[in-house]
Amino acid sequence: MHQGFKENNLERFLRAREGNVVKANKMLVDSLNWRVSNDIDDILSKPIEPKELYDEIRESQLVGMSGFDKQGRPVFAIGVGHSGYDRAPLDKYVQSHIQINEYRDRVVLPAASRQLGRYVGSCLKILDMTGLKLSALNRIKILTVISTIDDLNYPEKTDAYYIVNAPYVFTACWKAVKPLLQERTKKKIKVLQGSGREELLKVMDASVIPEFCRPSKESRGKTTPIEPSTSCFSSSHPFHIELWSYIKQRALESQSRKCGPAPTLSFHVKVPDKASEESSEVVQIIESTLEHLNLDEDGSVSGNGSTSGSNHGSSHHGTDDEASSKARE
Repeated sequence: MHQGFKENNLERFLRAREGNVVKANKMLVDSLNWRVSNDIDDILSKPIEPKELYDEIRESQLVGMSGFDKQGRPVFAIGVGHSGYDRAPLDKYVQSHIQINEYRDRVVLPAASRQLGRYVGSCLKILDMTGLKLSALNRIKILTVISTIDDLNYPEKTDAYYIVNAPYVFTACWKAVKPLLQERTKKKIKVLQGSGREELLKVMDASVIPEFCRPSKESRGKTTPIEPSTSCFSSSHPFHIELWSYIKQRALESQSRKCGPAPTLSFHVKVPDKASEESSEVVQIIESTLEHLNLDEDGSVSGNGSTSGSNHGSSHHGTDDEASSKARE
């Protein structure tokens, strides 16, 4: 779990519990028990098969690695708006997420540490909100499960979350959720204007910026779409090819050690019974905010809806009007 960096690993759990040794110790022990009971140490030798199912997950759980920032930290891209999580069972999406976490911690970060001659133990994440709609409410369950697993078992692994291409529906939810988050968490989340390209260039080279943050290529007045193979989300991207090859190789090694054909048993990770208190409150606020917003399915203001700063938002006539005004804000 610590990959040779024991003190740095302990510090992560201490930071996650605001320096409280007793709470940090419990968090670490609980995480170790979770790893043992779910056989997490062997999860990278458990490929999601058939390959067609794995490819379906890659197309509906958009995540990839686009390179390294100027400090040597890996940069992960997540297509929040276009991730449907609707082509495979929930536990397969969870397994895929944990495998990427483990590959990052066991392969990517140790390799970066060796190359730079110093400890590299965290990453950056760029979250693309393009395509985010009200139907995202249907994904709250699986997103809560994944975030809870990360909070409890992979603390302080992400230094910053860059939010880009945020539509109005995200902005409305963010304003409602932000006050509920811990100060440490709020400092990590950076909502950038538009694609955020200029801000991202301060921390990474242009070649590392994901395709959804790059200007569209134009040829004779026509926009040229990005080739699927160049997308860091694609299963044909070098990162995913290396990840799949690594898992398959580990599976073969595990099979040879057991001197026989591998049993065709499904691999199931036990998900948390319930989300953390903070996560549960955030979900409730998001659901409540969306219920009060007068939005179309695509997340835009509909009918007589109004964005903040309009005449409707400035009037206050009773409790209902005040609630509507706050929702619009």
